[in-house]
Amino acid sequence: MKPLILFGTAGCHLCDDAQNLIAQYLQGQFEQMVDQIDIAEQEQWQECYGIRIPVLYHPETQKELGWPFDRSAVSEFISALGIGA
Repeated sequence: MKPLILFGTAGCHLCDDAQNLIAQYLQGQFEQMVDQIDIAEQEQWQECYGIRIPVLYHPETQKELGWPFDRSAVSEFISALGIGA
């Protein structure tokens, strides 16, 4: 399992923006570090994240970084988890 999950859905421009921002921070490590999950696949994800996507989630600690966030917030979130880029 990858250390981070990005909850989003197809056709969500904010989710695309979040993916690009995180990918820029991770400098080529996005595919190795982030699983992308479409909340449309399971009702429980829709209930939890439906109005909050995109959300960057760390399953081990259950910490979340919800939109809106910028590169600085992504940096702080990932650095605090000790899994930095």
